[in-house]
Order: sequence, then C-alpha cells, then structure tokens
Amino acid sequence: MKSIAISGSPRENVGKRDAKELRYLGLVPAVLYGGATQTHFSVSAADLKPVVYTPVVHFIDLEIAGVKSQAIIKDLQFHPLTEQIIHVDFLLLDEKKPITIEIPVKLTGTSPGVKTGGKLVQKLRKLRIKALPKDHLDAIEVSIATLEVGKSVKVGDLSVGKLVITNAKEDTIVSVTTSRALRQAEQEAAAGKK
Repeated sequence: MKSIAISGSPRENVGKRDAKELRYLGLVPAVLYGGATQTHFSVSAADLKPVVYTPVVHFIDLEIAGVKSQAIIKDLQFHPLTEQIIHVDFLLLDEKKPITIEIPVKLTGTSPGVKTGGKLVQKLRKLRIKALPKDHLDAIEVSIATLEVGKSVKVGDLSVGKLVITNAKEDTIVSVTTSRALRQAEQEAAAGKK
C-alpha cells in the first residue's frame, strides 16, 4: 500500500481558541491515537490534500517533533459551509494488530452483457477490509469479464487471501441489468414473431 510522509508540530495548548488560530494560519488540529498516550499536534492543510481528496487509501508516515510513526486517517471533520478540513484523527499502526479500512473496488475486463446492450450498475465502490497493515492492498479487483445480463458479483463471490471482507456476503458489488433499449429491442423482436 502507498504511503505519504506528513510532518506535524506538537500543540502546546489544546482548546477552541488555539484551534481557531491554527486554522487561520492554514494548519489543521490533529490527534494521534493508538499509542500509550494521545498526541495532540497540527499539520498543514496543504499536506493533507493528497491524502484526503483521493479514492486511494494511503498509510501516512508521520513525523512529530522528530518522532516517526506510521498511521492511517481514522476520522475527518469538515466545516459545514466552506468544506475545509477542521480536524483530523490519526490511528497509530501496529504490525501485529489487524485494522479495518475501506478500500476502493476496481473493475477489470469487459462484460459480455454490456456488449449485448445491458447496463453495468456498480453498487459498492469501496469494501471494508480487515487485515494486518502489511497485507492491505491499494484496491480490490473484481473481474466482470464473464458478467452476462441479469448476473451480478456479490461480496461472498470474492476470494482475497489473508484479507477479511466485513461487508455482508449477500451485498451486490456490480451487476448487469437489462437496459431500456435492450428491453425495447426484445419486445420488438417478440412482437415481430407473432
């Protein structure tokens, strides 16, 4: 899995006034959970953009006052009007503890059902995966090369090795449905035979 380096500065004061001053300076208040103690720090809003505004999941190599650690973003808070990031929570990674994160679904191949006029409907764009940090993937690939009209791929159909998918097994990831044009063509063909 890809990782991005972000450096932070420890926060001496923790409170609303301090947080407001940090945001005015283009910084975002942050907390690192998962260690012996919580670490309060601030990061540049610009440094967070390549991690937040992308469908790709990243591990983050944090450096706070010379101390390096690997983490993931656990929670984000946005301003309701401006959509600016106003707070971020990081979770410290432990190589021996499994973590649950959402990973994007990547469709591969060309569906024969779509070639005959069916409509491809992707219901799940991300899957919740539980695994050790070293076993996580950038994306889960789902092949649609054998998908005919009226068929679907469900979560239970996937085999992903050491990863555990925590979504319900009966959840549909992608399906090929009958399009309006295909339905109309079938009706016209049926009417022509009469």
